[in-house]
Amino acid sequence: MSEALFVRAARGEHEARSSGTTPGDRIHPEVVEAMRELGVDLSEKRPRKLKRADAEWADVVVTMGCGDECPYIPGKRYVDWDLPDPKGRPLEEVRATRDEIAARIEALLAELA
Repeated sequence: MSEALFVRAARGEHEARSSGTTPGDRIHPEVVEAMRELGVDLSEKRPRKLKRADAEWADVVVTMGCGDECPYIPGKRYVDWDLPDPKGRPLEEVRATRDEIAARIEALLAELA
């Protein structure tokens, strides 16, 4: 959800990679549905495992509660967004999380501009 929202909002100005410390085997159906409402199809996307190279590649590493499991790269800017995991949540809550992520992305993009 975060990567898709970032790519959409950045309009080619910036890149994003999304990964997780314990990724599932598929995107949660409630996330697919919430993103489909915005015209974004995540149904064929697959979660991927977070690798140190992802953090090294990034100018800003945005975490969402991975704590000590996230790789630490000295000198790298880290931002933690404490947001609920959408897994198993009602669609209304997933929409709220989606919208909060989108708002935070807009703020981050404004900082990067």
